[in-house]
Amino acid sequence: MIEVLYRSADLLAINKPSGISLLADRSGAACLWDVLREELAATQAEPFAVHRIDKGTSGVLLVALSRERQSELTRAFTHHAVRKFYVARVVGAMNLAGGTGTIDLPLMKGRKSRYRVAGPREHIARRGGRWSLNRASDRGHASVTRLRRLAGDGTHTLLAVQGLTGRAHQLRVHLAWIGFPIAGDHLYGKPTAPEQRWPRLALHCHRVVVDGLTITAPLPPSLTASIAAGHPRARGRKTRRGDTRMSRQ
Repeated sequence: MIEVLYRSADLLAINKPSGISLLADRSGAACLWDVLREELAATQAEPFAVHRIDKGTSGVLLVALSRERQSELTRAFTHHAVRKFYVARVVGAMNLAGGTGTIDLPLMKGRKSRYRVAGPREHIARRGGRWSLNRASDRGHASVTRLRRLAGDGTHTLLAVQGLTGRAHQLRVHLAWIGFPIAGDHLYGKPTAPEQRWPRLALHCHRVVVDGLTITAPLPPSLTASIAAGHPRARGRKTRRGDTRMSRQ
């Protein structure tokens, strides 16, 4: 059963679980899109894809219910008119002056379907709460991520994260390359390190702002386990029909 966060005549927002691919992959396992098609068939609606979330990531996923809405949302994503806010549990104790920071590191495609910073690790410099390359690079694509520290337990830090540029794997690559990989990230982290092991990729799309709607997916308890209180709370309120009516921003 898919958890519906919001539904209108032409837009659906669901809470994607961690560990299931949006579309069919080489594993042959069931994908979320097949389940979604089956559940929507009962209402004579058809889903149209607008964006993706990694297999291990959970949280808000937008689905258009008409081709016209799909085109509108695709343009909105292209022009960065849709804002997505994530919560990530990272390895290490990250301290940020004023509680906020920025990662400004260009990204490029690497080997074996991975992405990387377009420069050597030794060229990454931190100045206060900002990470950037200390030498100009003419490779890669500009990529900027904003951070806000929510809580920490000395081993892990809970962050609110926003990718301003929306590159593939941007949050995972940026955090790993500055030395704070996301817990459970076996692609960009160190799976053999005890503190890196986690039941799932500890990344959750907590909030999406689109067309004045703020759509929120509650945080999974596993993401905040053992970390002090201070994480954001879900803001949706249920309607009589069982959907969630979102606050406007």
